[in-house]
Amino acid sequence: MIRTPLRNRRFVTFFAVGCLAAFAGQPASAGEPVADFYSGKTLQLVIGYSVGGGYDIYARTVARYMGKHIPGNPTIVPQNMPGAGSLRAMNYLAKAAPKDGSVFGTFARGAAMEPLYDPKAMPFDPKSLKWIGSVTNEVSTCAFWHTSGINNWADMQRKPYTIGGTGASSDTDVFPKVIRNLFHLPLKLVTGFPGGQDVVLSLQRGEIDGRCGWSWTSLISRNRALYDSKQIIVPLQLGLHKHPDLPDVPLVMDLSSDPKIKAALKLIFARQAMARPFAAPAGIAPERLQALRDAFDATMRDPAFLQEAKRLELEIAPVTGIQIEQLIKEIYETPLDVVQLARSALQD
Repeated sequence: MIRTPLRNRRFVTFFAVGCLAAFAGQPASAGEPVADFYSGKTLQLVIGYSVGGGYDIYARTVARYMGKHIPGNPTIVPQNMPGAGSLRAMNYLAKAAPKDGSVFGTFARGAAMEPLYDPKAMPFDPKSLKWIGSVTNEVSTCAFWHTSGINNWADMQRKPYTIGGTGASSDTDVFPKVIRNLFHLPLKLVTGFPGGQDVVLSLQRGEIDGRCGWSWTSLISRNRALYDSKQIIVPLQLGLHKHPDLPDVPLVMDLSSDPKIKAALKLIFARQAMARPFAAPAGIAPERLQALRDAFDATMRDPAFLQEAKRLELEIAPVTGIQIEQLIKEIYETPLDVVQLARSALQD
């Protein structure tokens, strides 16, 4: 499932500014040519979730192709580092990982926004990470097991149900809290699952009723048979725009006419525009960061990569590292009253 890459006029407008920001404040390089540094190297790709979920599948697919586009053709080895909704992996990248360009990672798309909602949420500034790119922008869903009795938005508003989550900053926790608090839903969140597939197994065992913040692409690529057989029902989609595969499923942005609520929803669901982000630690030399960005962009155009993504039913709609930097900058400029409403919607 290949979609046209994200086109956003705001990103084009700020392209030059983003380019300057990407290289500002960087330490001087040791002077070693990029190809010489990466030749014979093994790069670590940290994955903030357990094996088998959407982030893991995307990351491992990227790892199989990206190395050949980096000067020196290093080997990229994925390493799963689940914990706290991927904050463990993000903390490692920000505070402990080598800053020489030999380590990069992927983690919850909303993790970089956490300090906006809770200034004490992290002991570091996630905005300082150096963004490499995102494989796609996407839509998430709320999905329920067929025996749950939840078949549509009206059921979600009036029938009690239990949702499984993977950690505080993950979509699987953030999105259920938001819709519960803004729309007063009888929703109970049970969190702490190591990864998305663990939530799905619990769903199949009847231990929980559903999962919200479930990427549509992950659902289809990993659990299409359950969806096609109507064992999984999707009554709501979560994002700024509807997915073309789900034209008749209500979109969360259309459920309120209150301008302030709509603005808070837009702030929270803007993370969908960087659905599968990759970043390197702050401090990486500018030329190595650029090499990783160029290699990521080239991978997104690689015919062999695109063919495998199609086989795995992974949606590809690339977002560049510069575009992600600008998106985060705009998010952190959101008016305070909207931020405060979003904060209240994220409360337990």
